Amino acid sequence: MIDVISLARDLIRCPSVTPEDAGALGLLEGVLKGAGFAAHRVVFSEPGWPDTENLYARIGMGSPCLVFAGHTDVVPPGDSRHWRFDPFSAEIADDMMWGRGAVDMKGGVAASVAAALGYVAKHGIPNGSIAFLITGDEEGPAVNGTIKLLEWAKARGEKFDHCVLGEPTNPEALGDMIKIGRRGSLSASLIVHGKQGHVGYPKLADNPVHHLMRMLPALRATALDEGTEHFDASNLEITSLDTANKAVNVIPAEARALFNIRFNDLWTPATLETEIRKRLETAAQGARYTLQFQPTNALAFLTQPGKFFEFFSRAVEEETGRKPVFSTTGGTSDARFIRNYAEVLEFGLVGKTMHAVDERVAIADLEKLTAIYARVLEAYFSG
Repeated sequence: MIDVISLARDLIRCPSVTPEDAGALGLLEGVLKGAGFAAHRVVFSEPGWPDTENLYARIGMGSPCLVFAGHTDVVPPGDSRHWRFDPFSAEIADDMMWGRGAVDMKGGVAASVAAALGYVAKHGIPNGSIAFLITGDEEGPAVNGTIKLLEWAKARGEKFDHCVLGEPTNPEALGDMIKIGRRGSLSASLIVHGKQGHVGYPKLADNPVHHLMRMLPALRATALDEGTEHFDASNLEITSLDTANKAVNVIPAEARALFNIRFNDLWTPATLETEIRKRLETAAQGARYTLQFQPTNALAFLTQPGKFFEFFSRAVEEETGRKPVFSTTGGTSDARFIRNYAEVLEFGLVGKTMHAVDERVAIADLEKLTAIYARVLEAYFSG
């Protein structure tokens, strides 16, 4: 058995900013091997992307197999001077543990490992299997992480029945929300081409900023949709405007904009591209422009809640007194890859401080999440 507080602190103290591992996966590997799990460190490579370490561990060979998934990589902390404590110190104060990754998602990983080790210490090898899929490439490009780890496991003959992904799903309090799907994500750049010139002689130039100011509102003038039964409406957000022009008396040659669309299951990347091109072509009024969409592996998906979801929801309610709602809100997650291999739900800590300065988790929530996972394991393998 292992104490979730100690494990969470040890993980946070590994400065594993994507794509660096900084010892986090090695720490988990040692803990899981010590409890009898067969563990494998797997490094994946892809031209143009950083090599990434991943961890797969399993105890038991039979079915059913419950797999816990997560990531140990974290986003950069920013200027540490703005933090109350060093972002990788895992200090405990005010009944909270402070540090980058506390909720997203080293705390969730620690809770799942502590619960699994507690089950094995009590019962031995389960009547089935417990597995872990832990990546170091979730906050990054997600190229050499979970998607390849799943393919690697499948090639070895590994099979999974259900998966719990411990992302911070709860908006206000532990027990609020279980994620049953996610919207997709599509990013694009728009470059409007003009003609550079002197601001005093505008007829000798063609100002691309003026064209861009006409075109961008067209992207948002009409809602993409009104949402669906399980999904919020799709939204397009303009995230950057730039001319790379530092002179106030020069009309620039180009004006650029970046935007991102979070889309529900009414759309695919292909149908969205068609819609965006149609809107821009109408608004361009002859202006020259280049529109480029970035490749995406973040598609909208929904897992219809079934018996496992109801089973998990009861465990959460019994432990917290709250009946969680089923939701698809938020950003993307690795559940979009896992859903092709197992029935997957997401449930973890409260996400209020994820990616923020002074990210922190309540000590009580770490212990309660461990208890929820432990309750799920007990019921899962008892039938």
